[in-house]
Amino acid sequence: MTQAITSSDPSRNALLKVAGGGLLTGIITPLLPYLIDRIAGTPGDFRIALVAIPFAVLVFVLVRRFSADPWWAALIAAIVTMIAFVGAVNAAVWIDGQADGAGKGVRNILAGLAGGFTGATIMALALALLPAGPRDILAWLLMVVVGTIAGPLLALDNVLELDLTSVLYPVWQAGVGVGLAVALRRTQFR
Repeated sequence: MTQAITSSDPSRNALLKVAGGGLLTGIITPLLPYLIDRIAGTPGDFRIALVAIPFAVLVFVLVRRFSADPWWAALIAAIVTMIAFVGAVNAAVWIDGQADGAGKGVRNILAGLAGGFTGATIMALALALLPAGPRDILAWLLMVVVGTIAGPLLALDNVLELDLTSVLYPVWQAGVGVGLAVALRRTQFR
């Protein structure tokens, strides 16, 4: 799978492999808080950012292979991914608190929409500023729409009482990963 992800082949097969990478990172992501909670004395937002490392690695590989950006731009993209994860979690928590009077399911759907939109939008805005990142808003639209639509899967995770697994992370990371690859390929093949 690594060879397919690192290939610049624009085929559907390559995008399916990117989605597979997103599914894999999404399976790993909910397992990390149990390891990270053992790190004493680190601030909460930093610990949240560490949970995003698997997806940040995938973003690093995608930016490195699907764009003409220098290596340091891929590193910045990975760091931005971790920042976007913190922003998404904070947005979800804030919306959940604002919708205090609503039922738990409605709050989770709203929080998921806010978190999914925030995470994908922070990534799109920051990655568009990379040297070879597309400046066209339409290039990033797929990534933002998929990230927003996948966000309410948080409610499904809550209903199923998933703890060490998640429906949200694999779907969100696969969708956003494919959206990122598509956006980056738009500039590569112009």
